[in-house]
Amino acid sequence: HAEVGPPTVQKGASQIFTLAVPTEDDNVTTSQIVLTVPAGFSIDSFEAAPGWKRSVQSKGSGEEAVVQKVTWTGGKTPTGEDSVFRFLGQPAKSGDYAFQVQQTYSNGKIVDWSGPESSDTPAPVVKAVSSIGGGGGSSTIGVIALIVAALALVLGLVALAGGKRSLT
Repeated sequence: HAEVGPPTVQKGASQIFTLAVPTEDDNVTTSQIVLTVPAGFSIDSFEAAPGWKRSVQSKGSGEEAVVQKVTWTGGKTPTGEDSVFRFLGQPAKSGDYAFQVQQTYSNGKIVDWSGPESSDTPAPVVKAVSSIGGGGGSSTIGVIALIVAALALVLGLVALAGGKRSLT
């Protein structure tokens, strides 16, 4: 299946994404990949992909340009290998971003990776969340560790204050 990763990212944060499209048919190569970018997801720049030519279709110009579609042509990815492309992008809001990917084989066959998750040709999806990690929450282990530390401090202070015995 065509994949865009990482699968979960923080909304509004720039991230390097990787598009990987496998050549699954026998005795052919992947010769073209077209990526349609979902609304609300911005692509800032691309990493060069040796052996491939890239053309970008955008709306607007300059700093306001929004990448809508990217086409890579001229590659020859054989059976059992992936065509891999990397780009710097970011989702604007929390939610799921489904990318449409069209793969063309050297024999002219086209595979549209744009179906639902349960289909044979599911669209790659990136989930954007408001925060990644444990920001703000506390775990049970963390709470127990704080209680144990506080108890040890109290016991240490009691021992210091009450310890008037002679050591000799």
